[in-house]
Amino acid sequence: MGTSSRGGPGGRRVVGYLESTRNLVGCGGGAVGLGLHFAGLGGAWWPGIVAALYAVGVLLAPGPRPVTPGRGRVPDVRVPNVPLPDVPVPAPPVRWVELDALAGYLGTVALPSSVKLDDLVERLRVVGPGPAAERIVLRRLPVAVDGYLRARTWERWTPDGEDPGVALAREVERMAAVLAG
Repeated sequence: MGTSSRGGPGGRRVVGYLESTRNLVGCGGGAVGLGLHFAGLGGAWWPGIVAALYAVGVLLAPGPRPVTPGRGRVPDVRVPNVPLPDVPVPAPPVRWVELDALAGYLGTVALPSSVKLDDLVERLRVVGPGPAAERIVLRRLPVAVDGYLRARTWERWTPDGEDPGVALAREVERMAAVLAG
């Protein structure tokens, strides 16, 4: 294997150069030279063009970063074995990204205040992630709001139908009952 340590120090240097940014940029320049040759440009001079583009890439690429002493190293500090006092540490609040995204979306949608979605979102924050709450956040509540918005779109063509706001409020009450039970 080319990256094993049995190759000695010279082998490590060769592999290090082959993986370096300079070599990779030079190879890109050489590939451009080959592309020019296959496109019909360069004629009989194509090997020189490929070599020149490789050399330009190697010379223009940034070199390895210098290692500054003391940077990136953790000082060796010995800590005495002192028992820590028994102080209860409060658990950090759980960050529920999906609920935050859903609450942000619900803030942009025009929904009737009778639905009480803010109460449900607060209840979800209190309960935290769990099987029932995750199902509500990831599936049931987005589907219910989407159904409400679609029903509002078609409401003028079905004047005798059920009010979409009432149907959404009923579904939100069901979700709240699932969280409470």
